[in-house]
Amino acid sequence: MSCFISKYADELAKNAAYIGTPGKGILAADESTGTIGKRLASINVENVEENRRALRELLFTAPGALQFISGVIFFEETLYQKTASGKLFVDVLKESGVLPGIKVDTGTVVLNGTNDETFTQGLDGLAQRCQKYYEAGARFAKWRAVLKIGTIEPTELAIQENANGLAMYSAICQQCGLVPIVEPEILVDGPHDINKCAAVTERVLAACYKALNDHHVMLEGTLLKPNMVTPGSDSPKVAPEVIAEHTVRALQRTIPPAVPAVVFLSGGQSEEEATINLNAMNKLKTKKPWSLSFSFGRALQQSTLKAWGGKAENLGKAQEAFLVRCKANSEATLGTYKGDAKLGEGAAESLHVKDYKY
Repeated sequence: MSCFISKYADELAKNAAYIGTPGKGILAADESTGTIGKRLASINVENVEENRRALRELLFTAPGALQFISGVIFFEETLYQKTASGKLFVDVLKESGVLPGIKVDTGTVVLNGTNDETFTQGLDGLAQRCQKYYEAGARFAKWRAVLKIGTIEPTELAIQENANGLAMYSAICQQCGLVPIVEPEILVDGPHDINKCAAVTERVLAACYKALNDHHVMLEGTLLKPNMVTPGSDSPKVAPEVIAEHTVRALQRTIPPAVPAVVFLSGGQSEEEATINLNAMNKLKTKKPWSLSFSFGRALQQSTLKAWGGKAENLGKAQEAFLVRCKANSEATLGTYKGDAKLGEGAAESLHVKDYKY
């Protein structure tokens, strides 16, 4: 019996279930200043606060797009930013029925005694930050743990340290009223096949749920953000139906039905690939006690970024590209995507970055 006691218990369960509403998903707009700088550089736009703010305003005010979004993950800077007309982004989202979220980890460091495996930092002062973020309007949080597949990786040490880190972060968030997104990302880098990825994913997820249970985290008030089970980046591709089958089976073997939703990361897949694979999972006729949705960053923004190019006159075109991706992914959460989205520039290109850092 969990001895979880938080005055926020009902609110946490309600918000987690809401974020997982079929037909909706999460926009991950939590790129750090350095990472968004790389995105802006790809379209020759300078990385200054006004340009970062303009890109985020473009996304949050795209006509019709937010009906397909239940939550947006902010970077700390964005939580306090406003539209050009002076309205807080938090309020823009709330008026459209979208919950604001916040990235709370502070990046990774190498675990001593390993072949560059990592541990995620950010537990120091986390409760104080979560309280501050809750007051500013945030209602959920994100913490990314990173594991890799190698000859002996992930090691048991890396799996356990990251599982415990995710569990401690989750417990702290829940005491402060924030729904924790549990994100143990297994990088796609490598020549391994899909069976190897499935085996590692099961090991990692099993360890995470053991740790969450040990730390008395209330699962009804959490979300899981895993990788899809795919072959490694240096391995031949397989059909979406094969990815769906392997991914859902890994979840069935490890994820308690108390978890309301699984919101997948795109892990460097192209926009269209990520959508098609999510759709294939939702079409699968098998037991799925959680809703299967998305928490995409690059896979919701790539064609939008290309269409915008940092130019005010391209705003409408860019927002239209964003709406197309949001709608396609909304359909994928229902298993009704026909692959008929109007593909913008960049929608089919791989977004894989080796050893991806935020």
